[in-house]
Amino acid sequence: SSSVLHRTPNIINPATLKQALLASAHRIRHANMFEQGHGKLNLLRAFRILNQYVPQASLSPSYIDFTECPYFWPYCLQPLYHSAIPIIVNVTILNGMDVVGEVVGQPQWHPQDLYGQYLALSFNFSTKLWPWSGYLAISMSIHQNASNFEGIVQGHVTLTIESPAKDSESFVQRSDLILPVRVRIIPTPIRSHRILWDQYHSIGYPPGYFPRDDLKQKNDPLDWNADHIHTNFRHVYEHLRNAGYFIEVLGQPYTCFDASLYGTLLIVDPEEEFFVEEISKLHNDVVNKSLSLIVFADWYNVSVMKRVQFYDENTRQWWLPETGGANLPALNNLLKPLGIALGDTILEGNFDLGEHMIYYASGTHIVQFPADGYLIYRPLNDQGEAIMQMPISPHMPQQRHLNLDNHENRKKHKIDIESIIKPRPVSMPILGLVESSGGGRVAIYGDSNCIDSVHLVRDCYWLLLALLEFTTSSRVPKLFLQLDENKQMDLPVPELERLNTSRLHKFSRVIEKNDLDNTTKQRKLPQCFINTPTKPSEPLVINLSPQNNIMRYQNHLMANEDDNIDTNIIIDSSESSSHLSRVFFNLKNPIFIPSLFGSFGVLCVFIILCRTRLYRILIMIIYGNGFYNRKSNSSRLKPMSKHRQYHSMSSLSKP
Repeated sequence: SSSVLHRTPNIINPATLKQALLASAHRIRHANMFEQGHGKLNLLRAFRILNQYVPQASLSPSYIDFTECPYFWPYCLQPLYHSAIPIIVNVTILNGMDVVGEVVGQPQWHPQDLYGQYLALSFNFSTKLWPWSGYLAISMSIHQNASNFEGIVQGHVTLTIESPAKDSESFVQRSDLILPVRVRIIPTPIRSHRILWDQYHSIGYPPGYFPRDDLKQKNDPLDWNADHIHTNFRHVYEHLRNAGYFIEVLGQPYTCFDASLYGTLLIVDPEEEFFVEEISKLHNDVVNKSLSLIVFADWYNVSVMKRVQFYDENTRQWWLPETGGANLPALNNLLKPLGIALGDTILEGNFDLGEHMIYYASGTHIVQFPADGYLIYRPLNDQGEAIMQMPISPHMPQQRHLNLDNHENRKKHKIDIESIIKPRPVSMPILGLVESSGGGRVAIYGDSNCIDSVHLVRDCYWLLLALLEFTTSSRVPKLFLQLDENKQMDLPVPELERLNTSRLHKFSRVIEKNDLDNTTKQRKLPQCFINTPTKPSEPLVINLSPQNNIMRYQNHLMANEDDNIDTNIIIDSSESSSHLSRVFFNLKNPIFIPSLFGSFGVLCVFIILCRTRLYRILIMIIYGNGFYNRKSNSSRLKPMSKHRQYHSMSSLSKP
């Protein structure tokens, strides 16, 4: 902003700077919007925009196009269809007019044509914009009439932003914003091809200590990747899409989805607790509604959790885990009606499954399974026992807070798992398959690291596809039929112990602390989100291109880099062309008067020193093409000869 000080403070503000940077950014090829934002900075173009800027509001992103890949990944990878969970897009409102503002009325949806009415939109937005910004959340769903439709629909979202008038103005500042929208719609897929990804029971980016899933990864102690299908499980998402499956993300409890629409519910590495109503509904969905279930679990052991605590330099505290790699006590409660339970033995090692090699990284094992199910055993190392056999310092703190005088001893408490002598492998059940009486199938695998893109050793996406073949069809893949081990177990097992120092209730949406007896209790079951579409308005009439393409937004991949300026930002070219002269020729300019007198003095000195030469040039201009000789004896001035003209002109060039 220092380069445009003449425009501050009435014009330039934090929102203005951000608008200029976003509008002038150059898009990076082969990167999606969540990786690059608006692209790489171009300060020169940002400077040009600031010099021409008119106070206004703008949107980021300035358009929504689910057909544009890879910029709109992951939205562009999967079309929309009827009965799918609504897609929510967050749009930022930047208000460069003032620090405060408001959205006037309601945003309006203007379908471009008849098919545009198949797209149903609902809005959630901040009515007051402060400071300098707000949000617009757009929820997209497909109308029932489009259950067999295939094509591209488009339209516009309009909204109006108002801010108070400036000191020298009498009118309220106003910006009318237009957000183009384009999506692709396909007929509703069959049930067996629809997968529901459980995101509600994964605690994303938690501020507490949720330990890593692979205990050997010492450089990354926290599970901070959110376990989302679009982050560390993005390769799973791409493999499933390439295989023809459609994935929907469930951000609500199990009581909020219709099991008759989906073939498989996929639960991966859950840290959250489960509502009692969820447990009851899931059992009913599997037994009576033929919903299949695939679970990828992880390790859990209270003793190991106490040993993997670490000293945090920022808080000056010892951190203990809130749960294990996965919350197996809660997961066992969910699977108990199905006769399935997981244990607290932590297993690690390599094994063969058919023609594939798998690395089992800090996983769990199955301790209870239906008698008519199918179990797969593999010899693996007991990693938990190896950790517990490590020597421990006598100064190991028993409380969470550590005094500063013990701070120097913290290095003695670190566990080097790689230096542990591995014990003798033990054959344990790690994979189970079973079919319920109602047609729903259940597959349990004790480790999720092989489908996690972070610290991946060997992927097992093929295993996930094989499990989906088992749960979505009436046949068992050859991969499992060729395995020889088929031991069964159906024995009662004790419930897993929970860590008494756990503060999971602080980060959970399911449980909370009971102040009466210092225990935890279940929260009230939240209401399900219901998408209430906005009534469509008349098509918006705007100045379209000859190709009738409403997406007249900036496309940084196709535009010239020098002219790559977001058309969502309005500039004042007339102000740019005259603003320097208006600023200089202003009596309030402190250098204007001295510059004026200085220029006049220089002009006078120049005239005095060059008066003879200026006089001759003036004579030449007055008399046209010829010079006249003043020394002629005749009273009439006679024209000089060409020879004298040449010498006279030569003399003019001499100093």
